[in-house]
Amino acid sequence: MSVKFAYQNLGMPDLYRRGLQPETADLGVLLVDIEADLVIRDGNHVVFTEGLFPVAELARSLAHWLHQQDSEHGDFEFDSMSYADVGEVRIAGSTEGWRIGSVSEPDTWTSPVAWEVLAAEVGRFVTVVRNDVTAMGVRPSLIPEL
Repeated sequence: MSVKFAYQNLGMPDLYRRGLQPETADLGVLLVDIEADLVIRDGNHVVFTEGLFPVAELARSLAHWLHQQDSEHGDFEFDSMSYADVGEVRIAGSTEGWRIGSVSEPDTWTSPVAWEVLAAEVGRFVTVVRNDVTAMGVRPSLIPEL
């Protein structure tokens, strides 16, 4: 199976409702207000889906995680300003490979994949989100370049 991060309906309506602009809004506001409907799949199997998910915040966190040195790659647990619980998206390594799941669905995980497969998909997701939010007028530095 293949792991895939996808999203649709990217927007930031709350930002505009508050009278703010993407060019000048604070980092924390942008990270929380740039939202989309997120889906994580394992082939055709949906492992996680959430509407109005803070995809910019997730992409930024994943970029920082990927930038760690190879020997430092531990498990990833998304610590979001939008969720009370840590791990709304989590990535765990094991002897079989890396799996993606959520604290909201503790028994649902992707099939294990090799680090290279996971890193390529996470990198693709981060790059697409970065490009999309930049096209919306947000400064590119919001999400680190890989």
